Amino acid sequence: MDALIIDRTINEPIHRQLYRQIAAMIRGRRLAPGSELPSTRALAEDLGLARNTIVGAYDQLATEGYLASRQGARPVVIDLPVNSTDLGSKLRATAIHRPLSRRGESLMQQPFHHGSPGRFAFHPGMPDPQNFPFGVWGRLLARRATFGADMLFGTYHVTGLPALKEAIAGYLTSARGVRCSPQQIVVTTGAQAAFDLLARLLLDPGDTVWLEEPGYYAAKATFTVAGANIVPLAVDRDGWQMSQPEVSPRLIYVTPACQHPLGITMRMDQRLRLFEIAERNNSWIIEDDFDGEYRFQGRPVPAIQSMDYADRVIYVGTFAKLLFPALRLGFMVLPAALCKGIPHALSTTGQFAPLVLQAALADFIDEGHMSRHLKRMRRIYAERRKFFYELCETELADHITLSAAEAGIQVVASLHENCDDRAVVHCADKLGVNASPLSKYYWSSSGNGLVLGYAACNKAESEAGIRRLRQAIEHVRTLP
Repeated sequence: MDALIIDRTINEPIHRQLYRQIAAMIRGRRLAPGSELPSTRALAEDLGLARNTIVGAYDQLATEGYLASRQGARPVVIDLPVNSTDLGSKLRATAIHRPLSRRGESLMQQPFHHGSPGRFAFHPGMPDPQNFPFGVWGRLLARRATFGADMLFGTYHVTGLPALKEAIAGYLTSARGVRCSPQQIVVTTGAQAAFDLLARLLLDPGDTVWLEEPGYYAAKATFTVAGANIVPLAVDRDGWQMSQPEVSPRLIYVTPACQHPLGITMRMDQRLRLFEIAERNNSWIIEDDFDGEYRFQGRPVPAIQSMDYADRVIYVGTFAKLLFPALRLGFMVLPAALCKGIPHALSTTGQFAPLVLQAALADFIDEGHMSRHLKRMRRIYAERRKFFYELCETELADHITLSAAEAGIQVVASLHENCDDRAVVHCADKLGVNASPLSKYYWSSSGNGLVLGYAACNKAESEAGIRRLRQAIEHVRTLP
């Protein structure tokens, strides 16, 4: 025990220092199994410590199974299994060779893009952080947190707080033309959680998913991890190429109100063709309406769910663009056939959202704050969109061509002269600018461009961001 060192300059309590050092000696077999430790009184005298300090260390070692304590006798070192010695190095060595499941390997290889705090130019899909009414939101949240003990304390209402489900159903009916009752609403921790749950419910390994290309890579990632066979549904400036796929799809994923990332809207003939193909193949349809509220040519178009009389469309929405992404609240509108068992599925996966946030959001909607906020942000985003197009025409006309997107808070910029989009994004990131490479949204064919979000930036931020983006493009063009 002469090796024990007490350091009074660190914040760690002395009894914890003793516990840690003696435990390491036992694991490393520097204290032999069966050997007796000094009595608490003797060790206290040797180290110049209070006896209770030694008692505290010994008691913790006995509780964790390092020592055997006997009444009136000195504690004895337990004979630990040989493979438990030198745990740090041995566990690190074996962990490298411990395989993941195939699903785990796939999960860890999927793409993502979350950006960095404080860098809003030009993260795709990022709403404006400065114009959200955080004061109102804070008051609503504080009120619910203060008086929510009866309704918000437990894991109640796994499909969603009834008040929020009613508010969402009312909003969807009036704003998006969705035909639903509150009982069909399921509140989730974002749209991605909805996709994950739907993949579990609807897909078996080997099932075919017909998914837009270019398309939302996070949705593709979810279906890929579920073991699905991903078949591209080609989308271009003329819309969705609705020819019958060679393999009947179990599930069809579309973003019809604002195609991700192209920003176009599905025409009526394409919508009808989609339903025809789904009917022929008995397919489920997931309608991801991630950005349909922000439309700058005419009024927002109704959801395709409003045309569904066969109960095959699952409508998925999110508050990430309407409010703010970190809220992590989304929702699904399920066909009646899926509603009965959904509480069991949610209880198993744990994919249900905090009730206190749901309660505050229900108040935010019911008291008219969301409608006022949405109206204001449509005006602000329309102005910023116009300025962004003009700025790009002035500063980047030699390098990019912007798409004529009909909706959404991001646009696609095609790069000239085969300038590699991933290299541009990498260089822009070093300059403090967020962007997403268009090639990331393709998997069976190719695209080259940038997906740029304009909504989070005021004029000064857009100007600064465009200057840095131009630097990145010009740097990449000079590379061999």
